[in-house]
Amino acid sequence: MAEAQNIPVGSTTAGQIAVAAESTVATRMSAPPSFDVADFPVPHGREEEWRFTPLERLRGLHDGTAVATGQGVRVDVTAPEGVTVETVARDDARIGRAGTPVDRVAAQAYSAFEKAGVVTVPKDAVLTEPIRIAVHGEGGVAYGHQVVELGAFAEAVVVIDHTGDAVLAANVDFVLGDGAKLTVVSVQDWDDTAVHVGQHNALIGRDATFKSFVVTFGGDVVRLHPRVAYAGTGGEAELFGLYFTDAGQHQEHRLLVDHNTPHCKSNVMYKGALQGEGAHAVWIGDVLIEAKAEGTDTYEMNRNLVLTDGARVDSVPNLEIETGEIVGAGHASATGRFDDEQLFYLMARGIPADEARRLVVRGFFAELVQQIGVDDIEERLLVKIDEELEASL
Repeated sequence: MAEAQNIPVGSTTAGQIAVAAESTVATRMSAPPSFDVADFPVPHGREEEWRFTPLERLRGLHDGTAVATGQGVRVDVTAPEGVTVETVARDDARIGRAGTPVDRVAAQAYSAFEKAGVVTVPKDAVLTEPIRIAVHGEGGVAYGHQVVELGAFAEAVVVIDHTGDAVLAANVDFVLGDGAKLTVVSVQDWDDTAVHVGQHNALIGRDATFKSFVVTFGGDVVRLHPRVAYAGTGGEAELFGLYFTDAGQHQEHRLLVDHNTPHCKSNVMYKGALQGEGAHAVWIGDVLIEAKAEGTDTYEMNRNLVLTDGARVDSVPNLEIETGEIVGAGHASATGRFDDEQLFYLMARGIPADEARRLVVRGFFAELVQQIGVDDIEERLLVKIDEELEASL
């Protein structure tokens, strides 16, 4: 597997590649979580949680001026037999169980949606086909809320596929019963003009397993905030991410794993490639180990491969530990260019330069793509990577 040249966090490389220094800011947000948008001031870009985000490109999602239209997004759900698919009102008790909004856009989305989607997998059900949630933008502004709930010992794969053009703010809740196993693949394959801001909340039951893949290619601005908390001991979370940032795009992934329960595990691995002038990728990885979370085992890693000049990466891992009684905790972050030795090795064996470049990038992402486990999604991502590379040649 090919890797980028490792550059320590806190260093700045030549050729307009910037790498953020590690932050000393605590993982807790400056404002407490709330479902009420009025509890969050309008951000100005100087706040820690907004300092990397181009607010002027959010099209009013952050200040309340973005008004929902009738042609925002269309949501279609395809589910195997036995799965319950509902559209419910705001007062449904299942909405908001997995987590509370932590910034103004998430609170605005919660305050503004009219109907929520709820997908329920019953206790002990083991699905052999994925649940597919297709979110297609139709050119307008939309606010949304989606709930996915698994009963005890249920097993399921959920694919959430975002396409088209929209200005969307949405929250997604994943609730796992005891012993349940859920794999979620969230694909952001928007048109170039789309804006997508979302908070993903996962509440993991006792001995349950949550695996998340966040894949981001399209959009003008994409800002996603996956969050994990545990409802019982023995829970495990694996958070994987893959992003390919083109010229002018802003792609931001801000994660929080809150180890609030003893004897739970988490593993985070995000990888990104960037190319073109003004391409900007942001990865914030926050892990909080609370005082009561003895026996925690956690690790997080971010790797970035910069393909051209003019791209910027901000990679900030944060680890906050309130107890010394843990199994292990660590983090790593590195950003670099192509390894010239790898390219030379391939070209010396008769492989043309363009093909060698493609093989290096494919190898960089292969570790993540192969773990998704949904054949059509894996094939689609590899094709998309090739298309992105072809556009830069």
